[in-house]
Amino acid sequence: MSSWLIALIVLAVIIIVLVLNAWLSMRGVNMLTEEEFSKDLRKVQLIDIREKDKFNHGHILGARNIPMSTFQMKKSGIRKDIPVYLYDQSGNTALRAARLLKKDGHTDINILKKGISQWKGKIKSKNR
Repeated sequence: MSSWLIALIVLAVIIIVLVLNAWLSMRGVNMLTEEEFSKDLRKVQLIDIREKDKFNHGHILGARNIPMSTFQMKKSGIRKDIPVYLYDQSGNTALRAARLLKKDGHTDINILKKGISQWKGKIKSKNR
C-alpha cells in the first residue's frame, strides 16, 4: 500500500472517531425551537452563557448569566434536579457548555436553536 493510501485511511478513521464522539456526547441534549424553549421558562434554570456586556445589552427575561469564560468554575451552582435551558448568541457555544454539564451528570439539558439572535420573545435590558 502506498503511504498516501495509509494516510487517507488514518485520516478517515480519525474523522469517524471525532464525529462519533461528538454524537455520543450530545445524547440527552435537546435542541429546541423558540416555541419549545419558551414553554416552561418559569420551571427551569435559564442560563445565558454570553459575556456580561452582551447579557446586559439584552437577555431573555428570567435568565441568569454564567459566561462561557467562567462556566467551568461556576457550573457547580447549577442544580441537577431541575432542567437546564442554555442559550448564547447563535447556538454554537451552548453546545460546549452542554457537554460540560453532561460530563457532570446533568440529564435534562436543552439548548435554544440559533440562540438569542433569532429570539422574538421578551427581552430584558440593563442598559435601557
